[in-house]
Amino acid sequence: MTDTPIALRSWNTLSKLPLGAQLFTRAICMKAPYFASIKPRFVELAFGHCVATAKKHRAITNHLGGVHAIALCNLAELVGGIMTEASVPTTHRWIPKGMTVEYLKKANTDVRGIARFDKEPVFGDQGFELPAHVEIVDRAGDAVFRGVITMWVSPKRRP
Repeated sequence: MTDTPIALRSWNTLSKLPLGAQLFTRAICMKAPYFASIKPRFVELAFGHCVATAKKHRAITNHLGGVHAIALCNLAELVGGIMTEASVPTTHRWIPKGMTVEYLKKANTDVRGIARFDKEPVFGDQGFELPAHVEIVDRAGDAVFRGVITMWVSPKRRP
């Protein structure tokens, strides 16, 4: 039995296969269907790091023709959450507690969300806040969004 979180084990297995990234993405969107609205595609996943893209399409645009602010938040929560899921040991659990965001410029193209931790978390006997830092960039690599999702991480209760 391994202490590696199932999300990371799944990514490590599926991402090596043809269409594996699409299968992984589909599995995540089946578990949390709301994320499917942005039509994401996972690109990278490792401890403390996650990258996924979202194609600009009509269903997620705003009245100005750019990617809607809440679609950007959706991508941010997706990469921040899956990064956390892939990083928290199986002895612990997590839940988003809050999110602060900055909209930096209009997102006129497909976007890429990049999540990371500022420092490596230490998992102990007490619950703690773990900030997941997310940046979303456009096709040119320009930042259109920055956010911090505060995750509450705590040990699982033992029976």
